[in-house]
Amino acid sequence: MFKNAFVRTIILSNVLLQLGVWVRNFAILLYVTDITNNNPKSVSLISVAEFAPIFLFAIIGGTFADRWKPKRTMIVCELLSALSVFAVLLVVMYGSWQALFFATLVSAILSQFSQPSALKLFKQHVPEEQLQGVMAMFQTLMAIFMVFGPILGTYVYQHYGLEISIAVMGVCFIASAAVLTSLPADKENPSKAESNFKQELKDGLRYVWNSRALKTLGGTFAVSGLAVGIIQPLALFIAIENLGQDKLFLQWLLAANGTAMLVGGGFVMALSKKMRPQSLLAAGLIASTVGTIGIGLSTSVPLTIGFEVLTGLFYPCIMIGINTMMMKNTEAAFIGRVGGVLTPMLMGFMVIGMSAAGVMKAAFSLQAVYAGSGILFFLGALLLLPLMLRHPESPLESQGAAAVADSSD
Repeated sequence: MFKNAFVRTIILSNVLLQLGVWVRNFAILLYVTDITNNNPKSVSLISVAEFAPIFLFAIIGGTFADRWKPKRTMIVCELLSALSVFAVLLVVMYGSWQALFFATLVSAILSQFSQPSALKLFKQHVPEEQLQGVMAMFQTLMAIFMVFGPILGTYVYQHYGLEISIAVMGVCFIASAAVLTSLPADKENPSKAESNFKQELKDGLRYVWNSRALKTLGGTFAVSGLAVGIIQPLALFIAIENLGQDKLFLQWLLAANGTAMLVGGGFVMALSKKMRPQSLLAAGLIASTVGTIGIGLSTSVPLTIGFEVLTGLFYPCIMIGINTMMMKNTEAAFIGRVGGVLTPMLMGFMVIGMSAAGVMKAAFSLQAVYAGSGILFFLGALLLLPLMLRHPESPLESQGAAAVADSSD
């Protein structure tokens, strides 16, 4: 896989992007908790600003990604993100810290145009038999940043402050765009010039509706997104309330989780040719059920770290299973739109969960919220049972979905 120049280029670009994102995420988190005295509603608002645009713009961004040239789209999005970051930096320097939410907002919106373009390039340049292995490789990269990202982000913020942290993010985005310029030139697609945006949007929705695998994945996305959303902003309070630690202890919980993800990613790479993607996804969701409930109930640091390791080990199963199911059940011409339909199912319910997280914690307890999240993960696994029990899907199914979509033209 590393012999593929395309894969190497995307990996380097993603490394630079992840550096900027992790420094930004922890700088904003630590700064907002300092300013608001650990207010859970303010902390959850950070997540809403990051994920709400994904729900609102995913289907639009995915449809345009299918129309536009993917390489150029990715480069332009990275440069616009960098521009917005430096604009926010100027505002923050003059005392308006709320502008931090705007930097997160713009970056999240632009990612809905660049991410589907990256998937489209994968479909074009990576042989299908290598897709699951490549997805595992990228999940391993994410795991590395789960280990070192929080530590790096905390270090930069504590030693250099908020302004430098934001500037680092902008520089990383520019460097990522520069790396992407070495990708092969985009192929011309003259038929797209005559196509209708509204019709393409309808075709994307119809394509998903006519694929049993993609419809099932959408349902799993919805319940799993809600499960993640209601606990994602509350991780800080596991460290503070359950474990009696300082808020900076969160970075070590995330590091334990990320280290386990790194190991888990290696195992999944080895198993990727032996397990069907829906089986990988179900295994990851069941492990998340146990781990999430355990983290919510535990008041012991070693036990909590143990549950973090459990969820981390199986998290690659979730992401690799999702990405491989999408890629294998979708034609290249529909990659952006399929992602644009399914991603809002995940992110939309994540945003709902994040918006309610602070209120739920106040109304119930941290333990009850985490238990509810674990139950939702289990429901997501149950939804996959029909796909796990039937024979492997024929590759013609997704082509049939495309034919149904095309028949309406």
